[in-house]
Amino acid sequence: MATATGRDELIGLLEPLIEQLGYELVDVEWSATVRNGVLRIFIDHVAPERGHIGIEDCERVSREVSALLDVEDPLPGAYTLEVSSPGFDRVLRKPSHFGRFAGERIWVELKEARQGRKRYTGVLQSCSDTGIELVVDGQTVSFSFSELGKARLAT
Repeated sequence: MATATGRDELIGLLEPLIEQLGYELVDVEWSATVRNGVLRIFIDHVAPERGHIGIEDCERVSREVSALLDVEDPLPGAYTLEVSSPGFDRVLRKPSHFGRFAGERIWVELKEARQGRKRYTGVLQSCSDTGIELVVDGQTVSFSFSELGKARLAT
């Protein structure tokens, strides 16, 4: 019997399988309507030198994830499964994601405003186990991972 599953639970279910296949789970999006839902899974190569995600990569992950979802049945009702590359504005959700993109322009949205400001765009200066440093308008600003609500590469 299917149960409503949150994003974190879906990530916990799917990430080990996707990593076993040799890919990185970048993000998961679940949107549901009264009649149907859409589960979007964004994958990337673990090693950037392997190039871009291709249709064959998406098909492979889709087949394996579909089989897992058939067994586990975590989603209510009918849904469409979509697997794709993360795109140019890829989500950054784990410390390893941030570390991989040091030197790149990123956008972050804080869970709660800091001095009246919630959104920052700047160059990712560094990443540690506890947070990141951005250069925003010539100033270095530090954020702990616990402060971050959303983050992605800035296009």
